[in-house]
Amino acid sequence: MATDPLVIIGGGLSGLAAGIRHARFGRPTLILERHDRPGGLNSYYRRGGFLLETGLHAMTNYAPPGSKRAPLNRLFRQLKLRRREFATCQQRGSLIRFPDCALRFSNDINELLEEVARAFPGEIDGLTALVERLGGHDPFTPAPWRSARAEMGRYLSDPLLVDMLLCPLLIYGSANEDDMDFSQFVIMWNAIYGEGFFRPEGTIRDLLDLLLEHYRAQGGEIRFRAAVREILTRGEQVRAVVLADGREIPCAGVVSTVGAPNTLDLLPGCFGGDRRDYVGRMSFMESIFMLEPGRVSLPRDLTCIFFSTHRRYRYRRPDRLIDPGSGVVNFPRHFQGLEREDSDCLRITNPANYSLWQALGHGGDYRAAKEEAVADSVAVVEKMVGNFQENCVYQDTFTPVTIERFTGKAQGAVYGSPVKIKDGRTRYANLMIAGTDQGYLGIVGAMLSGVTVVNQMLQAAEAC
Repeated sequence: MATDPLVIIGGGLSGLAAGIRHARFGRPTLILERHDRPGGLNSYYRRGGFLLETGLHAMTNYAPPGSKRAPLNRLFRQLKLRRREFATCQQRGSLIRFPDCALRFSNDINELLEEVARAFPGEIDGLTALVERLGGHDPFTPAPWRSARAEMGRYLSDPLLVDMLLCPLLIYGSANEDDMDFSQFVIMWNAIYGEGFFRPEGTIRDLLDLLLEHYRAQGGEIRFRAAVREILTRGEQVRAVVLADGREIPCAGVVSTVGAPNTLDLLPGCFGGDRRDYVGRMSFMESIFMLEPGRVSLPRDLTCIFFSTHRRYRYRRPDRLIDPGSGVVNFPRHFQGLEREDSDCLRITNPANYSLWQALGHGGDYRAAKEEAVADSVAVVEKMVGNFQENCVYQDTFTPVTIERFTGKAQGAVYGSPVKIKDGRTRYANLMIAGTDQGYLGIVGAMLSGVTVVNQMLQAAEAC
């Protein structure tokens, strides 16, 4: 057995899952994380006396503990975690809201089918046929990119219904503007409509602490403030990584969870194509509002509102700082069994233009522009949910440049590259890609990606 560790670059959820899976076989494992805490896109910070979560609106792929084939429970088995001890709270229900129509959905897909039958009676047979087809499609088989819109158009004739059904799937997972690869569409359809939204009973910090404790209990090591500068090779093998401070760490292999563009920065030419081909365009501005309890009448029966004030849905980099007419409103307390009387919260996410934000720098122009963008965003949302900002006790906003600065995601593209490396492989047998740019989506998907890649590396090691 090799004495050098498998090095995992990035301590986000994909990296932690990869680390746990590898370490539990007694193999040396080292996670290198550039920040002082784990989580990556799904982490936390403290401001104004509040613990604020980044990324975690809701987890997808809900499943009860007894559903053995469900992705969530397969993940827990692979990590040797006790699923029945992982308390989950299901969504109350969500809404897709467009100017002339609204559709509710929940963790029971029959509610969505009934809503479509009500609002689009001529489309329900086509939708039923589409759902049947999705059930027989394996989205993880490598295949050329296919337009989800085009595939939906084979079953549905109303462009409004196509837009509305795509809306939650795009804003919760697509690196492509106005469309997504059909295989990723299948993944997201199953994750959101087929299985549904939930949250852990605790915060993202609780989940990260659980994973980190379990990783260390398996013998894994993690180093914080350990940014990687370069990956070194010998022949067709990766042999070491070099940290930002110049220290060299020999390794038996590398799993990179920092995205395709950043991996190419560390080792140019490790897979085909130009770096620019792998930089995504979709980023967002998100505002978090901590509200005075009992003073705001929010829609308690809704967990998320996916909205468009445009008659045709726009999921693209806008030509202004943000598109206030497109986005999602999330109520982090509106999950079954999660209501609390001591606080309430509302989050708004809008598509944003990285280039325009980046051009502002970080001075007064940036701060003024952010205030104006937040005001535009709030004005749209308050027409849907009522006045809430006057009862806000703390508010924070992050933009695409904030995302890039704290996560390393090129241009703040939270869903990574529009070009996915579905098998995770590079030209080096012991260097693999895991996470968003492998094509897995959502928190559960990102973690399964880390597990899947490590399984492939373990199988290759056993075969040698």
